[in-house]
Amino acid sequence: MNMIFDAAGQGMPLPGKIASEGARTVRAGFIPLVDSAVLVAATEFGFAHREGITLDLVKDVSWANVRDRLAFRQFDVAHMLSPMPVASMLGLGSNPSATIAPYSLGRGGNAITLSTRLNARMQAEGGLAEPENALECARALERVIRRMKERGEPLPTLAVTYPFSSHNYEFRYWLAAGGIDPDSDVRLVVVPPPLTSDALAAGAIDGFCVGAPWNMVATERGVGCIVATKRDIWPSAPEKVLGMRPQWAETNPETVSRLIVALDAAARWCDQPENHPALAEALADPRYVAAPVDILRRVLAGQFTIDPQGRQRVIKDYFVFHAGHANCPRPSHALWIYSQMIRWGQSAFSSKGAEAAASACRPDLYRRALGGDEIGLTVEAGFIDGHAFDPAKIEDYVASFPVKGRRVTAPQEV
Repeated sequence: MNMIFDAAGQGMPLPGKIASEGARTVRAGFIPLVDSAVLVAATEFGFAHREGITLDLVKDVSWANVRDRLAFRQFDVAHMLSPMPVASMLGLGSNPSATIAPYSLGRGGNAITLSTRLNARMQAEGGLAEPENALECARALERVIRRMKERGEPLPTLAVTYPFSSHNYEFRYWLAAGGIDPDSDVRLVVVPPPLTSDALAAGAIDGFCVGAPWNMVATERGVGCIVATKRDIWPSAPEKVLGMRPQWAETNPETVSRLIVALDAAARWCDQPENHPALAEALADPRYVAAPVDILRRVLAGQFTIDPQGRQRVIKDYFVFHAGHANCPRPSHALWIYSQMIRWGQSAFSSKGAEAAASACRPDLYRRALGGDEIGLTVEAGFIDGHAFDPAKIEDYVASFPVKGRRVTAPQEV
């Protein structure tokens, strides 16, 4: 009998093959990032096929496109930013359409990269001595921005990939931890992930927060310096999820379960270092990430070139595809995302809003496919500024920050 294994290593029989729905093709939209690896591995290495599913992966150019094509039923499921289903359930954004996340695609992968020019000023004018210390980098940038204001210089233009994104909230969190107001001390804009390095090279932006491999692409091109990673800001932060319409999930319950089983097996495979060479080769394919295979291998290993001078940094568990319950969608994470929407003026707190935000995560569908114990509300710690998040006290949490938004605002799209 085929088996899957829970976190404790206990064997559980696989659910029966799809019967009432039949073997089917599932169309999945994705953005060319390393954190699409679980979907790519499920397709390329037979995990989906073994469960009676053909995954049809469709590469897209922006998160707004992915959102709209899922809403308009061009996609059955999608590789999505973890805040996107939360925003959809809160009715936020230009085209809100109910979206749920029954499976997380792992943790990690983001980084903040600044232009070499801005980084040089942080060292010369901001007193930056430790380029690998993310908090000191933020404080050095604050000192530079203060001088820019005194001299009447244009303030830095910084890019995120989508207004309702981990990148937006992590960039803002890092900036604020250094004493920088993201709404008045810098200009935030939206740039699609594959274009961030080009925009930095052209001088259209002065920095960005994006997922791998585009940060190291910028350093390898000699145009950027990595000053912080997702793990520096909050190691437990959720990243990408599998998004789908609630109605599609209700209509295709066996397919959803079989898809989760396939993705879970793929995620377990992606976590194994001995599989990273094959995974990097698959991701390098033009159909997927289309980045140099050498960069992809190093990113998967957490081995970074952080600046054009070739300085190196090794980040343990930079990507976690499966370990530590990385794939269970947690309502507590959705509530942290909601707290950031409140902090930066995208939403206001209400008990109804908190319920809607938490409803974006569907651990019940995850457990229906894989079994295991419920992961409930937890107090999250490990943030760069020392704050701890209690999902039962969202209003107090937001009020505790000295830097927070004062108006409804979102990065402007360019």
